Amino acid sequence: MSTSQPTVALLGTGTMGAGMARQVAAAGLELRVWNRSPEKAEPLSDVATVCTDVAEAVRGADVVVTMLFDADACHDTLRQAADALGEGTVWVQSSTVGVAGNDRLVALAAELGLTYLDAPVLGTRKPAEDGALVVLASGPSSVRPTVDPVLDAVGSRTVWVSEEPGGASRLKLACNAWVLTVVEGVAESLAMTRALGLDPALFLEAVQGSAVEAPYVPLKGKAMIAGDFEPDFALSGGLKDLGLMMDAVGPTDLEPRILPVLHAQFAEAVEQGYGDQDLAATYRAL
Repeated sequence: MSTSQPTVALLGTGTMGAGMARQVAAAGLELRVWNRSPEKAEPLSDVATVCTDVAEAVRGADVVVTMLFDADACHDTLRQAADALGEGTVWVQSSTVGVAGNDRLVALAAELGLTYLDAPVLGTRKPAEDGALVVLASGPSSVRPTVDPVLDAVGSRTVWVSEEPGGASRLKLACNAWVLTVVEGVAESLAMTRALGLDPALFLEAVQGSAVEAPYVPLKGKAMIAGDFEPDFALSGGLKDLGLMMDAVGPTDLEPRILPVLHAQFAEAVEQGYGDQDLAATYRAL
């Protein structure tokens, strides 16, 4: 197995995976890509080998990256490719799958003889396209020489959380809880400004440059006002993640106050037909 220039198979070329794939290719790594809907992978034919069969994509790869919707998709996809996966291949699992989902994939990796790296990412489409994601990684330090070229390509930095897989997926849930809280907070502040008879843009002007402003405030706030809901992070994905968060904290002594409210709001927005739109579309449901 190569320790400097691994051959990479990237499975899942949607909103995040396509940008990640281009960054891996730009780093000079041999790359194969696969997507369940082949037409979504075809635009990457200028930088990667596009495979219509997942077994073809992973055969001979040193590193297999999964960027799929959920644990079921990851499990089913790797199971399909089982006969083509080499012993000791490193599986870099970058999807948001939660605690139980991660445990399930760890078990599958052991069954298939793969070395598993729990490596979800922070960021949406633009950071993925820019190679500016933050990678959260949990797994044996022995895999770092193999995976560092891949992680360095897709991310601006890597936070190594633990030697055992699972810590990164736990941290990802906590980080996404903050992201979704900020988005809903911006939506409600804009809606309140409007309900009180003022231009919602005044809220963004008032907090601009202050200690309470975060990059997501103008980014999502302007999108909400403009009605621009092209998905960087789909509402349906946010709802899925909220379910994973609530499942994860269920066995603990934490009694979350905000998560159930966010889950109810996102579920209502999805029921209203906004699930394929960006998180910012929660504003439409208010």
